[in-house]
Amino acid sequence: MKTRLSNPIAFTPLPVTIISSVVYVALFVALLLTHLIVPPAPSNPTPLAGVNLTEAWQDLQHISGAFHPYNSRRNDETRDWLLRRIDRILAANTKSLLFNRSKYLHDAQFRASIIRQNPAVVFSDMVSNVTFSSEGKKFDNDTNAPGVSVYFEGTNIVVYIRGSEDGDKDWWMTGQDPPQKGGVLVNAHYDSVSTGYGATDDGVGVVSILQIIKHFTSEGHKPKKGIVALLNNGEEDFLNGAQAFRQHPMSKFVRTFLNLEGAGAGGRAFMFRSTDTEVTRAYQNSKYPFASVLSGDAWKRHLIRSETDYLVFTERLGLRGLDLAFFEPRARYHTDQDNTKHTSIDSTWHMLSASIATLEALSSDTSSTFDINTTNESPNSRGTDGVWFDLFGRVLAVFRVHTLFALSVSLLVAAPIIMIIVGVVLHRADKLYIFSRRKHIQSDEGDESIMLHGWKGFSQPLLLLVLASAAVIALAFLLNRLNPYIVYSSPYSVWSMMLSAWIFIGWLVSCAVDFFRPSALTRLYSLLWLFFLSWVVVVAVTVLERRQSVAGGYFLVFYFAAIFLAALSAFLETFGLPRKSTYAEEVSPLPVGGAPSHRSQSISSGQRLAQSSESQQQHSAEDTENLNVEEDEEATERTSLLRNDRQTTFARYRHRDPDTHEEHAMDEGKERKVYLGEQAWSWSLPTWPWLIEFLLLSIIPIILTGQIALLGTSAITQTLADGNSTFLPYLAIAILSILLLVPISPFIHRYTYHIPVFLLLIFIGTLLYNIFAFPFSANNRLKVYFNQRVDLDTGINTVALTGIKDGSYLYDIVASLPSAGGQEIKCVDSTLRKNLMECSWHGLPPQVVPTPPPHLGIPPQFGYAHWLSFNVSRSNSTRNEARFTIFGKNTRACRLLFDSPISRFVVKGAADADESQAVPKEGSKEIRLWSRTWEKPWHVTVQWGEGSSSTVRTLKHQRRQGLNGRVVCLWSDANQSGTIPALDEAWKFVPAWVAVSKASDGLVEGSKAFLI
Repeated sequence: MKTRLSNPIAFTPLPVTIISSVVYVALFVALLLTHLIVPPAPSNPTPLAGVNLTEAWQDLQHISGAFHPYNSRRNDETRDWLLRRIDRILAANTKSLLFNRSKYLHDAQFRASIIRQNPAVVFSDMVSNVTFSSEGKKFDNDTNAPGVSVYFEGTNIVVYIRGSEDGDKDWWMTGQDPPQKGGVLVNAHYDSVSTGYGATDDGVGVVSILQIIKHFTSEGHKPKKGIVALLNNGEEDFLNGAQAFRQHPMSKFVRTFLNLEGAGAGGRAFMFRSTDTEVTRAYQNSKYPFASVLSGDAWKRHLIRSETDYLVFTERLGLRGLDLAFFEPRARYHTDQDNTKHTSIDSTWHMLSASIATLEALSSDTSSTFDINTTNESPNSRGTDGVWFDLFGRVLAVFRVHTLFALSVSLLVAAPIIMIIVGVVLHRADKLYIFSRRKHIQSDEGDESIMLHGWKGFSQPLLLLVLASAAVIALAFLLNRLNPYIVYSSPYSVWSMMLSAWIFIGWLVSCAVDFFRPSALTRLYSLLWLFFLSWVVVVAVTVLERRQSVAGGYFLVFYFAAIFLAALSAFLETFGLPRKSTYAEEVSPLPVGGAPSHRSQSISSGQRLAQSSESQQQHSAEDTENLNVEEDEEATERTSLLRNDRQTTFARYRHRDPDTHEEHAMDEGKERKVYLGEQAWSWSLPTWPWLIEFLLLSIIPIILTGQIALLGTSAITQTLADGNSTFLPYLAIAILSILLLVPISPFIHRYTYHIPVFLLLIFIGTLLYNIFAFPFSANNRLKVYFNQRVDLDTGINTVALTGIKDGSYLYDIVASLPSAGGQEIKCVDSTLRKNLMECSWHGLPPQVVPTPPPHLGIPPQFGYAHWLSFNVSRSNSTRNEARFTIFGKNTRACRLLFDSPISRFVVKGAADADESQAVPKEGSKEIRLWSRTWEKPWHVTVQWGEGSSSTVRTLKHQRRQGLNGRVVCLWSDANQSGTIPALDEAWKFVPAWVAVSKASDGLVEGSKAFLI
């Protein structure tokens, strides 16, 4: 036992195995706890002035009590409730109930219901409308896809909290310019989707804004710069509410923004993108920051399909700001599990506290950082590209991409130079053993070459990396082939399989190579290989930083820095070796310089550390005899430096006994130990620096890579239901597994067999589970998308479910519905969602429009025709213009679909719009019409055959013959059972592992054809 514990940090199997395992487990556990556990809300329900968490939770329960999409009656009720709630907040904070609900503002551009109350002004905006367009979806590389045009009437609620430096003037009433320093916008949308209750999307954001209003209107907490709280309506349908805010005078006042969103159900609120470094620093004030620039890069490169109001604020209003959102689990996003049951008050507090801290920082900044740039030359107007990431959810690191680029270039240049300098110094000191096969010495009897075996260990690290990494990549292909959706519900099982496979295979390879060619330089060679490979990777990262301002590779830069420091340490360690010439003279049996080598016997008799004592006793007599015979022989280049000391089995890897007998040589009172057949000159290497190298190589890389691994797992594994690549999650997990485990590769040849063998069992178990387990569960439901289409001319109605193509999952889901039984199910590629399949059948009749009871024997579809009426007539002024009048019952959302693109349209009563925004250059094949008033007729004038794009010009001969298409109205209210029986049936009968979401803005779409 004394020998076993004589050096607890020596580079021997037991310390290496225990220390490295403890470090890995500690870091993995810390990362998992940070990622999975939300910081608890304070026990005191009023942790900040004006903030009441109990109140916020009750508000959330009320908001998420029913579906409330824009096109639903519940949406109007939610809006009215929010206005009353704001009234009560301001009344409580100002000790006054003097509200003038009948006062209106009037001017040529804007009219809004306003409640004047110091220190806040509430705008009930029932006037703003907006016309805009978006480019078409470019599927299959169609670069000329026509776009989508929108006319939207907003019902936003805007609360202006006057800042202490804003002055007392009501500039929005007089037409004056707003204060020069501007203000800060905080935004959330109060509509939900038609199939989700909207607790996190975006109920938590809404109740956070209510508490923000309460906090900043409390005595003593008035902001320096004004804060504009926007509760917009219609985000889910096309970011319509944020677009309508462009017409509000407060849109000219704000300079920065904080957008609150939700794409999951609970967890931590994630700051997933920001416009620049300066605005991101405001988020540093959050007590529990949770952020990574990598997600922002993914959005910039359009790797993520969905969008938020952030897009409107940055591209249409030119603001600088942040996107803060819940993002997991995505399986509950836009489903009936987005409710208060699946979120928590802890999550609410996480978003609320981060929002208040960020707003306090932004509203307190009165410098010129966020001033408007009128010359378009000052960088203050756009900010600098930034890098940001949190550490264990406690600290947020923020710096510029330029700083990262400078660091990358410095490392790329300085690191190799330093390594070369150290190598040159070692060479001059005659201690550069790496890449040294032999040492030539001169003696009285002639020249001699002493074998150094400095190349031993050179190829082992690369072989380990290649084979272990190839194994996990192969596993990614295997799962994608056999059970591609298992990662959807069991990502940590996939992680366990990948990690355990890499460690076991890496250990096995290193053991095999080390058995045949043991080397004291294996660790150094491994670090040098890692140094070279990571240097190449960072070159690519640096190019992306410079050319495209991609900051997501920051963790690879720090990874390289860690490898460099560890490699440098291992390189410097070799200064402890004897000079090669000295060693050669000592081991040479020939007299050098006229004197015999008095230490050759001492060196050559040095034995391996930790040789089995039992084996030593059994063969001691034989070994002594062989040793004496060998010492009498003349040494040659092929003579082993360690003589007859090799084992012929793997026993030394399977069993290590630190209490064994140690055979060593003594020279002038100094003990010389050589480990297990390694080079004899390695006796003087220190045994403890490996620990420094391991800590340098592991801590920072594991923390940074581990955070990205967990974020990526949560972000992409459940996007498979949206039609995303099934292979990408497995490939990402494989690559990140390699990066997480590379830090142990220089040390794994010293591992005992216990942990690798245990991980082999883990690998076998998880592999079998991942191959054969069903990929979905009640907690991780597969999303399918519902839509019902009714031809109001013929009375034919079709129900469609859209889902993944692979396997029989969608067929099994449709087969579970009673109404689909015995019908022909038509399955085709979806036109609404890329890479998904749509299966349709004749469905149950919808009852979205109240109608008298049908007469006996008369099918209900004969009453469909009155749901929608329209009139279209060609204008007398031009043959390429027509006027539509559209009326839909019990709805406020309709569409015009055209078979060929139009070039221009105008909606009666619309605000002035930029022509380029109304219709894209490729033309539009769809106009979406949204009214704040139920059953309001739309009057739309449409022109076609006039435009500059090649797409429009090529259709002139068709326009002379007229224009055809369909008029469509939408119904989205599923709160009352029986309104949409087909959807009720789906919710009732689909398997427990299935979630039903909406496929489009309308759950039911009724249409009629037109021909001009």
